[in-house]
Amino acid sequence: MKILVINTGSSSVKFNLYESAGEKLLAKGLIERINAPDTHLNYSNHRGQKVEKEIAANSSEAAISEACLALMDKKTGVISNLTEIEGIGHRVVHGGATISGAVKVSAAIKQVILDCFSLAPLHNPPNYEGIEACEHLFPNVPMVAVFDTAFHQTMPSAAYTYAIPKDIADKNQIRRYGFHGTSHYFVAVTAAQVLGRDLDTLKLITAHLGNGCSITAVNCGKVVDTSMGLTPLEGLVMGTRCGDIDPAVVIFLSRLGYSLDEVDRLLNKGSGLLGLAGIGSNDMRDILKAIANGSAPAKLALDVFVHRLVKYVGAYAAVLNGFDALIFTAGIGENVAQVRAMVCEQLTYLGIHLDPALNKANALTISREGSLPAVLVIPTNEELMIARETLRVLMS
Repeated sequence: MKILVINTGSSSVKFNLYESAGEKLLAKGLIERINAPDTHLNYSNHRGQKVEKEIAANSSEAAISEACLALMDKKTGVISNLTEIEGIGHRVVHGGATISGAVKVSAAIKQVILDCFSLAPLHNPPNYEGIEACEHLFPNVPMVAVFDTAFHQTMPSAAYTYAIPKDIADKNQIRRYGFHGTSHYFVAVTAAQVLGRDLDTLKLITAHLGNGCSITAVNCGKVVDTSMGLTPLEGLVMGTRCGDIDPAVVIFLSRLGYSLDEVDRLLNKGSGLLGLAGIGSNDMRDILKAIANGSAPAKLALDVFVHRLVKYVGAYAAVLNGFDALIFTAGIGENVAQVRAMVCEQLTYLGIHLDPALNKANALTISREGSLPAVLVIPTNEELMIARETLRVLMS
């Protein structure tokens, strides 16, 4: 079965086409700057052929149409007709408190996505547009929605409840939801395979460290806590997001004259590594270079980033009452050995001991042989997990 995975953003569309047998990636692409004069297509297929060109696309549907044309191109395409696509999986950021797994798209599920617009105003609307576009382009192809929040819906109420008046929280859907769920799920499943154990026998701490960062405690395949909350702003220090701060900071800034929109932009887009390092970049590679050149603010940014992460690992070790493996994933987690080393050096009391050579090589297992908990570096693959979940739902 050929499965198309669609991730529709506010100005972009990512697409991947898989052959379910063997989980073979046939082609992938990214269309950027939709509805701009310089809309750009970047496409590649399993034969190693690549296409980069300017296209015209003034809507999500137009962009997905261009993706279809790329997939059917006589020279670089991988299918001859759209009828070869038998299922479509959509990434959807927010499913609220009612969605706990991937589900077939229906009128009711579309309404759930609509109802969560206020909870994810930058993501759910374009996700919804992508679904509607595919309904027009593929009228007879079944579709599945895979939600970023779904994996976290096993959290107990003690973990997802904020200590504010319950009537206000219930009325306004204010609670911890968690994000990056598809990534956390993928690396948890993969970790079980690497360790040669069933997922439902393991206690795992999964750290998704990219521009957005989150960490999750997984007990026997179920999330028991995660760092992101009502929005993706809470938790770890991130590329441009502050993570955990005293809520009174918002009130304090407001009383100083900052508007709520200004505070929103400051905490989401001007804080984190970007705001602390003061080098005009939130890229960890640039921060490490600045540190090597003697930048004290960059060193502080790294130290705060690591300190917050170490604190969460310790907290989740307590929540889980011990754990079997710590997993690093996403851009920083997969590629920055120095960060992993700094974190693990402070976790020896938990039994963690890195092998420096394996860590430097970004090996799959980077802990010292025989030491427990294991420390793993697992490249995330949210698109493949969406394809898997789409196949599972359609075959059930």
